[in-house]
Amino acid sequence: HGEISDTAPTYIESFIKEHYMLGTKKVLIIHGIGTGTLKRVVHDTLSTNKNVLSFKLDMFNIGCTIVEIITNK
Repeated sequence: HGEISDTAPTYIESFIKEHYMLGTKKVLIIHGIGTGTLKRVVHDTLSTNKNVLSFKLDMFNIGCTIVEIITNK
């Protein structure tokens, strides 16, 4: 949250990789609501990440995306 669309993909890729290596199954990315630009960047980045099994908006908070990570174990 609070990142700009230019730097967000780098942080997201690093975040997902770290949690993949830790064996985390699900993580939450808070992108906020705003204009929707950051959400689009987050979803575009997640859609091309080979360690992401699926992702969806949190149904109770559309400013968050729930990410399911492929387990490495």
